[in-house]
Amino acid sequence: MAEANTSGGNNRWSLLGMTALVTGGTKGIGYAIVEELAQLGAVVHTCSRNESDLNECLQRWNAKGFQVTGSVCDMVSSAQRQDLTTKVSSLFHGKLNILVNNAGTNMPKPTLDSTAEDFSFLMSTNLESAYHISQLAHPLLKASKAASIVFISPVAGLTAINGTSIYGAAKGAMNQLAKNLACEWAKDNIRTNCIAPGPIKTRLSEDFLKDEKAHETFINRIPLQRIGEPDEVSSMVAFLCLPTASYITGQIKCIDGGFTVFGL
Repeated sequence: MAEANTSGGNNRWSLLGMTALVTGGTKGIGYAIVEELAQLGAVVHTCSRNESDLNECLQRWNAKGFQVTGSVCDMVSSAQRQDLTTKVSSLFHGKLNILVNNAGTNMPKPTLDSTAEDFSFLMSTNLESAYHISQLAHPLLKASKAASIVFISPVAGLTAINGTSIYGAAKGAMNQLAKNLACEWAKDNIRTNCIAPGPIKTRLSEDFLKDEKAHETFINRIPLQRIGEPDEVSSMVAFLCLPTASYITGQIKCIDGGFTVFGL
């Protein structure tokens, strides 16, 4: 039976002494997540395909006094995922409190224009990588005796968005993966949840949202009438990792300004 995290006082709202791995943490939502966890006291390791981006971010974080390290890793590569996990195990002495599966990408295309290569790449980047790194990290998460996995699974996995049939399928599968792991790994005191961001101001969405028609379409479907900020996502990620969230598992939390509940 999983044990309750009954730490009292201010510790319920702190990540001090905890360890975290955030995949794809040098841009957008991932960058905000690394900062949020580090600000709350966690020791964080992150990764990026781009060594220059990674080093620049590490310098910035170190200047702020955050305890953040990083590895160059292409999450599409099974071998590099294995190397990443080995590195994290060595850094954190075989224990990991938090795993944030953030790495992912999208290539919006109509279904009839999508190729087998598109399908393979998007499924590998968005689903297979998260599935495999969760498997690899399981012994480290179990060893911590109170762990949290958070999948970043945008609202395309919950509702139809034009041009995202492959991406949406991958994120929909990720949502179900989180629910299955929440049940399967509860005995190991590992909680598993999804965060589903709506339209958020990131480099990935910047070009798309520059289109006036696309921007207007989204704004008209968002009750709060604005695009979200990365730190509005990272704050919920951090909350799900806190001891105070110890009874929350198997959930999908939408951070979307009301996008997914808006009717006619």
